[in-house]
Amino acid sequence: MPKRKLGILLWLCLPLFLGLTSSEETQGSALVDFLGKSLNFIILFGGLAFLLAKPLKKFLEELVLSIKKTLQETEGARRAAEEKLAAIKKRLRGLAEEVQKIRKDGEEAGQKEKERILALAGQEADQVRSLAQQEIGLHVQEAKRGLREYAADLAISLARARIEKRLTPELHSRFIDESIAGLGNLYEKSDSG
Repeated sequence: MPKRKLGILLWLCLPLFLGLTSSEETQGSALVDFLGKSLNFIILFGGLAFLLAKPLKKFLEELVLSIKKTLQETEGARRAAEEKLAAIKKRLRGLAEEVQKIRKDGEEAGQKEKERILALAGQEADQVRSLAQQEIGLHVQEAKRGLREYAADLAISLARARIEKRLTPELHSRFIDESIAGLGNLYEKSDSG
């Protein structure tokens, strides 16, 4: 390995030796000057390329691997995003159907509740009618009883007025005598029996 380094060092120093000429040859041809510069360029950049080839190759390979890894991760992320998008679209379609189903179920439940409430209201109305009829019947009976009592009171007061009008003191004493006699007969019958 030390020989290799020495060879590389000589290659790098060669342009220095080519550039050294005597002062008398300063008027050399342009072709020699161009060739010298070209050789310097080739040696300089060739040596740099030789020295930097391995690190540059390693760097580029790592860069390629990094880019491949990034592309794979990006592709995986893209696929995951597409799957999520598909799932979201599917869910959105499902949500529209679910909203329709919920709305339909709500309408059916509302209709059933309405029918149940109407049935209960009908039952309540029937009960109210029945209670009202019973109460009316009770009021009618009470009114009839009140009318009978009033009629009886009226008949009694009319009878009393008639009796008082017809009853004279002599007739009164005769009724009393007859009542006492009737009671006496009753008493005698009960003692004998």
